[in-house]
Amino acid sequence: MTESDAGSADRGLSRTLSRVMVRRDPGEAHRAATPLELLFDLCFVVAVAQAGARLVHAVAQGDAGHGVLGYAMIFFAIWWAWMNFTWFASAYDTDDVPYRLVTLVQIVGALILAAGVPRAFDRGDYSVVLAGYVVMRLALTTQWLRAARGERGGSRTTALRYAGGIALLQVGWVGFGLGPHSDSQVWVFVLLAAAELAVPVVAERSGPTHWHPRHIAERYGLFTLIVLGETISAATVAVQTTVDKGSYRNLLPIAAGGLLIVFAAYWIYFVVPIHEHLRGARSAFLWGYGHYLIFSSAAAIGAGIEVAIEQAVGEASVSTLSAAAAITIPTAVFVFFTWLLHARRHESSARQQVVLPLTAVAILACTFAGRWAVLYAGVVAAASVAVSLCMRRPTPDASEG
Repeated sequence: MTESDAGSADRGLSRTLSRVMVRRDPGEAHRAATPLELLFDLCFVVAVAQAGARLVHAVAQGDAGHGVLGYAMIFFAIWWAWMNFTWFASAYDTDDVPYRLVTLVQIVGALILAAGVPRAFDRGDYSVVLAGYVVMRLALTTQWLRAARGERGGSRTTALRYAGGIALLQVGWVGFGLGPHSDSQVWVFVLLAAAELAVPVVAERSGPTHWHPRHIAERYGLFTLIVLGETISAATVAVQTTVDKGSYRNLLPIAAGGLLIVFAAYWIYFVVPIHEHLRGARSAFLWGYGHYLIFSSAAAIGAGIEVAIEQAVGEASVSTLSAAAAITIPTAVFVFFTWLLHARRHESSARQQVVLPLTAVAILACTFAGRWAVLYAGVVAAASVAVSLCMRRPTPDASEG
């Protein structure tokens, strides 16, 4: 071993055993998601799948109001824990032993949360879900405290504010879980969720965290892909189950329309880069927070496809209109908010700007198309992609030729 090799090995060992967390360079070249981050995402999608499955059950049984409310609350816990880890890792991922161990604890919390989803939906008992959430959040608190040890000045204050705010709110969440089940429980949840959303806003007043724009954009894109993949998986299982039972009627339009919706959703989200617009704290907050609606609607599309299939084969006690709405509403939400957060920043003309908002309206109108609603919605989504591509095609210079 050469002297330089020995020096590199010593530095690597020092980094692995380091107790001080040093911030990452926000301009670091070739910054990409790590295998640990990908494992983190895959474990979180287990909770997403559980929430989607219970949403399907509630809607199929004609209890859409309860199902949507429970889904929104549980998805908030999933999304918020994932988002906080993602932005923290973008700024402070040292990839040493303490960091890895604490991240694995957060993964354990995600799995506990997933295990408690059925109990929360069926009985209104959020104790297991909250136990998993508290495990994830307290683990993140230790990460922020460790980051504070390596910081000075405003950045140290920011890290301590994050740690203090997260830890304090866990007391409120424990009280929420142990309190009596009543109609006021929803309002307590709303207040605690609002307080959670306020923690980053308050913490970063003393100095912003130094996250990496390209890394953040990649992380959000990867989670979008995972959620869309879960949608395809859920729809595939639903089709397989009904085909195994010999029920083929009306499945083809739903399957074809569902695939068109998912393919169009992928194209719409990834058609343009977004990292160059994530430069200021204000735009980052709006973009990051807005993804709650993108992620939750993307996952809900899969649940809607399952509901539509069950209704088509007579296994769901809902009308054709309700089954269609279970797909068209989340699809329209996904299209509109993807435009609001992504596409509109790259559209140069008024005609280009209105394509996706009009697409969202047209998809909602497809709700009333009966058993063809899903297929029509898929065709509309695919057509919007084709129209956008044609509008972006450069016009040949008239002076040429």
